[in-house]
Order: sequence, then structure tokens, then C-alpha cells
Amino acid sequence: MPSVQFPGEGPHPDNHGKCEPTAPTYGQGRFFQTGRTLGSVVARVCREEEAPVGLAYAPPAEPPLVTAHKVGARVEIAAVNPAAQALGLAPGTALTLARAQVPDLEVRAADPDGDAADLRALAERLARRWAPIVAVSDADGLLIDLTGVAHLHGGEAGFARRLLRLLARHGIGGRVAVADSAGAAWALARHGGQAVQIVAPGTHIAAIAPLPVSALRLEPAALELLARLGVDSVGQLLDMPRAPLVRRFGAAIVTRLDQATGRAPEPLDPVVPPTRIAVEQRFAEPLLTAEPIEHWLRELMARLAQELARAGQGARAVELVAARVDNRPQCLRLGFSRPTRDPAHMLRLALRRIEEIDPGCGIDALALHVRRADPLGAETLAPSLAGEAAADLAPLIDALVNRIGTGRLWRVQPVESDVPERALTLLAPLDPPAGRGVPLRADDIRQLDARAPDHPWHPRWPRPARLLRRPEPVEHVIAELPDQPPRRFTWRGLSHRVVRADGPERIAGEWWRRSAERLAVRDYYRVEDEAGDRFWLYRRGDGVRAETGDLAWFLHGR
Repeated sequence: MPSVQFPGEGPHPDNHGKCEPTAPTYGQGRFFQTGRTLGSVVARVCREEEAPVGLAYAPPAEPPLVTAHKVGARVEIAAVNPAAQALGLAPGTALTLARAQVPDLEVRAADPDGDAADLRALAERLARRWAPIVAVSDADGLLIDLTGVAHLHGGEAGFARRLLRLLARHGIGGRVAVADSAGAAWALARHGGQAVQIVAPGTHIAAIAPLPVSALRLEPAALELLARLGVDSVGQLLDMPRAPLVRRFGAAIVTRLDQATGRAPEPLDPVVPPTRIAVEQRFAEPLLTAEPIEHWLRELMARLAQELARAGQGARAVELVAARVDNRPQCLRLGFSRPTRDPAHMLRLALRRIEEIDPGCGIDALALHVRRADPLGAETLAPSLAGEAAADLAPLIDALVNRIGTGRLWRVQPVESDVPERALTLLAPLDPPAGRGVPLRADDIRQLDARAPDHPWHPRWPRPARLLRRPEPVEHVIAELPDQPPRRFTWRGLSHRVVRADGPERIAGEWWRRSAERLAVRDYYRVEDEAGDRFWLYRRGDGVRAETGDLAWFLHGR
């Protein structure tokens, strides 16, 4: 039964096709364990292989970092990174003591709920792609049953290598232990001291014997009593008679011993990955024309809406798959600006693109797959009685997006940045604007400032309606240094003579983002040529100091 330990915190890995990285970077002590056996069945499905060497993840050099949480009136460390651990910090240490010991310590608030959600998300993804049985063992562990699947990954050693590579790609250090029981794998991953430890069949008892008794997952009171009695290792407990142990500690200690050695079953409670909603209709005779396809699309959309309502979900992306008799499926993807389960709206968008389906020799099955869904509660069936309902732009936006594509319809949100290309971000048409800052407390003195916040795009410095995707170089520029506007320039092979100009507007680099921008300067000019066309040009450098730029000219907007 393999077991993995990893430090880290953050978003979960692998979001099924999304770019955003998934995996967290938790602090010290994050684990997930995997199991080779289930219950009392001990099975080995691959030949013995040597444990891979050198798979420990070497994190990059980083400052000491801890997460902290409040326990009663005391603030304690919840997790530490390797740099903080090397300085002697450990979970459970008082934060005030840690700050006194390490003055430059970086502290972040612990998020146990987020950690639990990330751990479960990781378990679901492993259950989809690695092994069918994956269980959350505790707040920081997973158990994976390898029975019957290890050979699919090149054996247990290959499984360990692939798993560690997956974690390392997301900045997570891992430990993998494989043993005949879940308890032994759990103990070896946390206390074995190796990045990968694969125990030969039948030797797990000898492997866990030298480990401390804390490897048996006992209660703190039992561990304290064992320490007072001088019992330090699992091997000492195994050599003691059972009856005195039960009288002194209860049946829990014997149960944990039997689970670690494989004498007692330890059933796993596997996570069940959520299944995607889909409806399908197969035909006895192939469909060849648009009319029967439209008829069955109406039936399928109604069934899909019922399934979405039953699940309390609204579709954001639906894929129509038309399976042809020649095994060449036709696919149409429909996107929605907000969650919906309105069958009429979804059908209307599908019928507008029905001509894209090529039936070929015939279609013998139609299926609708919900590729993305969000929670959606009860829907209002009639407008408010108090007045007219606001215009709903979602149907119009959906029709445009499905016709011209998602990358061609968006709206702009300002960002607080002086650099023009960083001063905006693109949002989906109906996405809410991002929140601006943390709300102030009621007793914060800044509450006395009743002025409206400054807009990121200052009206005194107007910007062109259109910025180029990348600034384009201009040539043959005639301008007087250091701060006069250009008199003539050539762009895309055409020469332009300037008749009106305004500027310069000087923008310095954001040195806190990149060290290369510490001395960088741009001088922007708004110019108009003889034909009435207006351009937004800038020059790199202030025209006096060479370190501020190379005096090259660029066109940034029109």
C-alpha cells in the first residue's frame, strides 16, 4: 500500500484542460498515502523492483515561510516550508517564539478548509487517471489502492516515479511508500525518512518495527503514556503481550497494531469523482437530413434540461456529438455566458449551427455532453410585479459568441498600472468586475475619506481607443531631443508628416515588478498627420541619459 507525503498549499493540480495550474504548495507535513491492499486481502500484482533513487524533490531556494492559525488564545504555526524547518521551526510552535527566533519570517494565514478542498480535488483527479480507489486518510493524507493497476504505470517503481514527477511539476515535494497494508504505508511515508520506499511482500512488519510509536496513528494521550513507560518503537509494542496492552490502553492500540501488520482489515472510503451530465439517443436507421436531426435535438435538449435541474446545475459549455456510421464523429461546442438550463435557448443556438453537421453516410447516434457546469438554483418564471424586468443580454451574447467565437467578444476592465499594456484586462461580457481591495473595518480612520476613489484611467491622460497587441517599431523618425514630438515617421512602409502633436507624457518602469525596469522611461506623444489620422507614439529613453533607453520609437495605439 503506497503512501505519499508532500508539502505545499494553493490551487489544486490538473484542472482537466484548463491552464491554470492546480496544485498547492503546502507547508511541512502534508501527506497523501496510497494502498496496495483492501481490507485483509494482501495481493501483489507486479514483480519486485528496486525503489527508484534520487526522486526527492529539491525545492528552489526560498525564504522561511510558515502558516499560522489560532488555537484558543494562542497563535501557533500550522505548517512550515523546508527553509523554516531548517531553522528549527515546527508545527505547534508559538508564532511569537518563531518571530523572535527568525526575525525575517514570512507568515501567512492557514486555510484548513481550502486545504481539505484541494486535497479532495487531488484525490478525485487521481481516481480518474491513476487508480480507481483513492481515499482521503486524514487532514493531510491520501490512500491509493494499487491492486491491479500498478502494472499500468510500469510497476510500483514506475508509479512512484510518475507520481513524484507530477507533484514536482507543481512545486510539491513528495514521499511515496508502498507496503502490504495501509497502516504500514502510512507509517513509512511519514517516518521512513526516504523519498520513495517500496517494501518487499511480507516484509512490512520488519520495515515498521524500528519506527516510532507515533507511526501507528495513536491518540496523544496514549503516546504520552507510552513515552513515560519507555516504549519508543513499534517493535517494542509488537513484542509485548496483548492482554496487558488492552487493559492499560484499550482496544485501540491493538487495532492499530493489527492494521499496520495486516492482521486486521482497514477498509477504505474512496472518493467518487463527479460524473459529467450527458444524454444520448441511438437510432435503428441512420439519420441523413436536417429535419430528423432537429427533431431529436429537441428531444435531447429537453432531457438535458431535466438532468441539469435534477443536479442543480446550469450548463456553461455543451458539446453535441453526432456519431456517424463511418466512425467519424461530428462535434459542435456551444458556450453560454452564464449558467443555463433553458432548453429553448440551448436548442436555438444549436439549430443555428446545424448546417455544420455533415451526416455523410448517416448518423446512428446523437449525444449531448455537458463539458462545464456551474451551480444554478431555482429560476424565476415571471418578471417582478413591481416593474418591468431588466433587459437580459445573455441570449444576445450567447448568439454572438457561438457565431464569431469566444476570443472576439469581451469587455475591458481597468487595472491600476501606469504601463499602458498592463492597465487593462479582458473579461467575459457578463463576468462581474473584480473586487477592489479589502473592505475597511468600521473603526478604520480611512472611513473618514468620503472622496470617490480615483479611476485607474485618469481623464487628464486620455488613451487611444485601440492599443496594438504589441508596440510596432517606426522608422525614419525626425524629432528634436530631448522632448520634442516627432515631425515625420514611417510606419508599415508609409511616411507620415506630423501637423499637430501633444506631449510628452513620461511613464517610468514598474521597478517592483522587474529589475530591468528600474531605470526604464517612455515618452508618449499624441500626433496627427496631414490626412487627419492620429497615432500614439512613444520613445524609449528620456533623450538625456543613455541608461533610460535606446531612443527607439514605437507606435502603440491609434
